Amino acid sequence: MGQLVERGIMKVGVLGSGVVAKTLGIGFLQDGHDVTMGTRDPARLAEWSLQNPRARIASFAQAAESGELIVLAVKGTAAREVLAAAASHMEGKTVIDTTNPFSDAPPVHGVLQFFTPANESLMERLQREFPKVRLVKAFNSVGNACMVHPQLTGGKPTMFICGDDDVAKRTVTEVLVRFGWEVADMGKAEAARPIESLAILWCIPGFLQNQWRHAFKLMK
Repeated sequence: MGQLVERGIMKVGVLGSGVVAKTLGIGFLQDGHDVTMGTRDPARLAEWSLQNPRARIASFAQAAESGELIVLAVKGTAAREVLAAAASHMEGKTVIDTTNPFSDAPPVHGVLQFFTPANESLMERLQREFPKVRLVKAFNSVGNACMVHPQLTGGKPTMFICGDDDVAKRTVTEVLVRFGWEVADMGKAEAARPIESLAILWCIPGFLQNQWRHAFKLMK
């Protein structure tokens, strides 16, 4: 799979039709990949599809079946349902998990709430239920404006990733590097607990000061 990234010929299935899915879909198209967008409501991608005619629009299952690399880019509350609809087509495939377990409750003083407990991440839940899918947490702790080739005054930012499969993490690392990121591998799926929590921290300046263009950097 890593060789596919280097040759620039990946087939990518993006599951979702929101701003994160659209942003990453464009990123993969710009990088020369073959992109299929999976959605339950094609109308949500109608205008986007006109602007990006190289991408195909399909169901979740069809996008997962066609992709060699999958991107799960839906609300955390919908993640399990979407994976269940497509999991049989994702066995053994690398899946970039961009989701966060945000509840529907409004933020309190800028702080969002999770529907998962402190000692369990959404990715861990999904990995336990779908053990044949190779999940890698990434793109969850930054806004869509900086996901692809971020231009920040502080230099190249750090994307924290984790997952149980080392080969899958190498594939995702190659994608991130091509998209302009430094990568910090935090280990196995349990590391998704603090990585998902970074999303809460990232959102606070946005809610309190309307500042949404920033990212984290690991200084060494």
